[in-house]
Amino acid sequence: MSTDEIIIDGPLARATRILCQVSAKHVADKAEIDKSELKDYEKGTVDLTAEQERRLILALEEYGARFIPDGKEGGYGIRLKFSRAKVRAIERWEDEGGTPGADDV
Repeated sequence: MSTDEIIIDGPLARATRILCQVSAKHVADKAEIDKSELKDYEKGTVDLTAEQERRLILALEEYGARFIPDGKEGGYGIRLKFSRAKVRAIERWEDEGGTPGADDV
């Protein structure tokens, strides 16, 4: 494993989602994962495939998470890219309806 590899597991996924203040439904929908499967992953009772983990990381990054790789300076983790107000605005925009388009958030 390289030092810049992103590490994710169920508890980190849950902590990230909560830190970003995003519902499990929104993250699951964005990651194309069943909500119950995401919740079970967060509890540590099921594993996701590598592809599902990749999509989950991308979804959480869209909601403002920045993943910190394991390194000499400290262990792996997360931090926020956006303020909480911006995350809430993004979640509201997701609920507005209309034709979804690509975004570069």
